[in-house]
Amino acid sequence: MKKAYRRYISDKSGFHAGCVRSRQISNVCEIVTASQQHSLSFKEKRDGRERPTKLQRENQTVADSVASPFKENPFWGRLHQWVAPRSPSQVVQRVMLALLVLSIVALAVANPNFRNPANLLNVVQQASMVGIVACGMQMMIISGGFDLSVGATAAAASCTAAAISLVAGIPAGIVGALVVGLLIGTINGNLIAKVGINPFVSTFGAQAIITGTLYAMTEAKPIAPLPREWRELGFFNVGGFSFSSMVFVLVVVVLASVLRFTRYGQHVYAVGSNKTGTSRAGVNVDRVIIATYAIGGVTAAIAGVLLTCIAGIGSPQAGTTWALLSIAAVVIGGTPLTGGVGGIASAVIGIFALTVLNNAMTLYSISAFWQPAFMGGAVLLAVGYEALQRGRKS
Repeated sequence: MKKAYRRYISDKSGFHAGCVRSRQISNVCEIVTASQQHSLSFKEKRDGRERPTKLQRENQTVADSVASPFKENPFWGRLHQWVAPRSPSQVVQRVMLALLVLSIVALAVANPNFRNPANLLNVVQQASMVGIVACGMQMMIISGGFDLSVGATAAAASCTAAAISLVAGIPAGIVGALVVGLLIGTINGNLIAKVGINPFVSTFGAQAIITGTLYAMTEAKPIAPLPREWRELGFFNVGGFSFSSMVFVLVVVVLASVLRFTRYGQHVYAVGSNKTGTSRAGVNVDRVIIATYAIGGVTAAIAGVLLTCIAGIGSPQAGTTWALLSIAAVVIGGTPLTGGVGGIASAVIGIFALTVLNNAMTLYSISAFWQPAFMGGAVLLAVGYEALQRGRKS
């Protein structure tokens, strides 16, 4: 009887152990199966996209085979990127460039006065001062901000250069103007980065303070007469290519190289795309923002000095519309105000589009009052198209 009982207990415990082991094996199988399913679902829905079908994979293979020559050759690869833009901002930039080229060709064919070399050089000179400001504005917009005080900064630089040149000479006046622009831009950058004031409020307040101070110190009167060397510098040219146009080309080349080939330029794009992520990556975001606004202040000061060279006076009323014109040029050129994308080419395309439009209206005796209307329509079309495409993607 005892042996039978022991055998029963042994069988029961063995059965219980077998059940437990079976249950454990079942759990392990479930875990493995779930892991496999998770891995499969991860592969099938990586980055929120479903696993491509066989037809889609075949189409992708054909596309890769077509694009392989572009990947092997850097030149053709860049040309392919220009011909087939991917983002809405690139589409706007390519469209505006095509319209600019077509309008220049059409005006050159239709109007002999437009294709006159003197008129074409005049177009470049007209675009130079606001174009320099637009290049600095381009960098600030890429970083995620903008500056409404660039016009007032240019006026302050113009008056500073004129006043100092009367006492210490033209070179000292130019240096003093650049220092004023650097100081104003640095203050704006600190207010935005360190204090945390919104760029609109900060730069709008700076614009009001600078304009009011200039009017109070000069009684809203231009500083004149100036030494004749100012006008000689303003009208200096090489083969009809004016001094202001040379400075414009130099600024474009320098800032484009800074954005493309320097670590600081990469940081500007990163800050405009994601400030928090860039800060966590170890980048000093405040320093990048301050440097960007300082560059914007210097470009505005350069434009103010050029205005003094051409006009021969230091005017406190100079550059009143430069802020809006430079922002419009950047946006028309295909750069969104959200930041993180764009390039100096956008500012150049935009400012030449506005300048050619103004020149054509002058040649055909169209009232200049229509220019703001056309400019506003172009801005709305560019921003509206980009917002529409971005909404469809999201």
